[in-house]
Amino acid sequence: MDSIISVMSDGLRYLRTIGLTDAIDILIIGFLIYKLLRMLNKTNTMRLAKGIGILLIVLWVSSLLSLRMLNFLLAKALEIGLIAVVIIFQPELRRALEKLGSSSWRGLISGGELQTLNIESAITQTVLACSDMSKSRTGAIIVFERSNSLDEVIRTGTVVNADVTGELLKNIFFVKAPLHDGAIIVRNGRIVAAGCMLPMSYNMNLSKELGMRHRAGIGMSEQSDAVIVIVSEETGAISVAVEGMLKRHLSPETVETLLKKELVPEMRETTTSKIKDFFKVKDNV
Repeated sequence: MDSIISVMSDGLRYLRTIGLTDAIDILIIGFLIYKLLRMLNKTNTMRLAKGIGILLIVLWVSSLLSLRMLNFLLAKALEIGLIAVVIIFQPELRRALEKLGSSSWRGLISGGELQTLNIESAITQTVLACSDMSKSRTGAIIVFERSNSLDEVIRTGTVVNADVTGELLKNIFFVKAPLHDGAIIVRNGRIVAAGCMLPMSYNMNLSKELGMRHRAGIGMSEQSDAVIVIVSEETGAISVAVEGMLKRHLSPETVETLLKKELVPEMRETTTSKIKDFFKVKDNV
């Protein structure tokens, strides 16, 4: 009992020495570890990460037990392994840096009220068009840009610069239309470009049922914070890709709710406040 009290008092004494800069430092490291774990969880490199973790544990145990030869060999292997890890994780690191470098301040300087109205109208028209295209099994992929700029992707297509309407979307994705194979990019509620080429997903664990259109949508959501709506040409099913995750076989009503939650600022703030209120209620119980 005395040892437990001693440990607790030592812990409290240590906490009193933590300053503001230390707290900021801990938060930054915690955030980086969280992002790293999320990146690993979305790729096929999790087993490799577990192997590295086991290697570190064995290295620590060999140091505790004074297994000098084993400890020396593992330490040298780890030094060489750090270079190998950078090479192996190169695609993930490149995507993370691209996402960081493509962040835009456009949302802070644009007119918020007008932009929200445009986005809400674009969502309504998109859902109507996707509902019709789902019935006729017309393949489509529509990318809603958020804070990460998609200028490089836009350059691969044809500039349109038009309001989002259901008829325009259906005309662009009509089977015999020249731009039907590519993706449409929507920025601030307007169609910026059509016929755009999207990056494919690196995830090898995706279902074999998914075609190139779905893999391109997932790839775009992995490399940016964009929200992508996909209509399957084979089944007519509507899907939405966000942050590397694909939500499949959605009804038009669910698609509309999901898009408003992800794209309309007021809806996102309301969702966040509801979560906060829920935890406040739980704390008061």
